[in-house]
Amino acid sequence: MNQLLRRLVLVLLTVVALAGCASSSGSAPTTSGLNDQSGSGPYQGIGMDPARPRPSFTLSDQSGSTFDFATRTRGHPTLLFFGYTRCPDICPATMADISLALKKLPAALQKRTYVVFVSTDVRHDTARVLRKWLASFAAGGRASFVGLRGSRAQIDAAQAAAHIFLAEDGGQTHSAQVLLYGADDYARVSFVYNNTAEQREIEHDLPLVAR
Repeated sequence: MNQLLRRLVLVLLTVVALAGCASSSGSAPTTSGLNDQSGSGPYQGIGMDPARPRPSFTLSDQSGSTFDFATRTRGHPTLLFFGYTRCPDICPATMADISLALKKLPAALQKRTYVVFVSTDVRHDTARVLRKWLASFAAGGRASFVGLRGSRAQIDAAQAAAHIFLAEDGGQTHSAQVLLYGADDYARVSFVYNNTAEQREIEHDLPLVAR
């Protein structure tokens, strides 16, 4: 019963977080892309059933270079999150949780791990903005933090490939899910912002998927 209650709370948090960054009163994205969230397993995050394969999309990174997500991250533990740098709450809090959780893991595992942040704000999040914003989260750690950007059509295609909600309101209403892909190139667990619990979940689950 406690496990079921926890999953119901996490579902509600996901729905609330969808509007957490929004600055307009536009309608919320459709929920048809939400994962089952009923899966069970060894994870502390939200178990995904069925597991999702690592998506394929190509965007520009914070240095202006082309970044093929599937090819560059293949075989690596990878945290994938869609958001925008001007978000006042959910996005920076989520990235801070990821950063803190990773720094508690062995250096060798950190070096194998990618954190990929895809901007849903195609107008304001330039390469320079992404580079500066990510630097504070990457500081002091060994993981590779990558910021990606592209046209609205490219960002929508990337979200569709990852099977998450398409951002609306100029990218300010977006999915709050962080997908964790393992060394086998499947995501079997995801996370939503829930204060310090998210840090513990990532710290626990990432070594499991890295095997």
